[in-house]
Amino acid sequence: MIKGLFETHINVSNYETSARFYEKLLNIIPLHEDHIRKSKFYWVGKAGESMLGIRENYSSKDVQRQHFAFRVELEDIVNARNYLNELGIESSNFFGNSSEELTVFPFMPAVSIYFDDPDGHSVEFIAMLDEKPRPELNLMSWKDWNQLHGK
Repeated sequence: MIKGLFETHINVSNYETSARFYEKLLNIIPLHEDHIRKSKFYWVGKAGESMLGIRENYSSKDVQRQHFAFRVELEDIVNARNYLNELGIESSNFFGNSSEELTVFPFMPAVSIYFDDPDGHSVEFIAMLDEKPRPELNLMSWKDWNQLHGK
């Protein structure tokens, strides 16, 4: 009876630097900091629904690139790109190209934007689209998706 993803924890090289980065993002609510374990925890969106944990060199001295996504509303996806730009955070589409042309995942369907945190973890803002899933289609630009759907 899984109802969603509750928490994600990532290794970071410096939890204080990463904390400053994540605290810039909208709806990241500080929850708990453990100076001894060099970790910090955040509610994402609404308290009690989703949590992100950052831990400095947790169980390994190595930081391995990981990926996770924050769900956003469709009307906020372009605002998210502009917000990241204002923060000086470079963003891209799925293919690593300019975020001016976002990518749609027709099998869901959803549109997203990508950026990296200070340790190079791949972070994504993703918004579900109102149309029916189209698993027979390949990834495409949001512009092409909208043209396909008469928008």
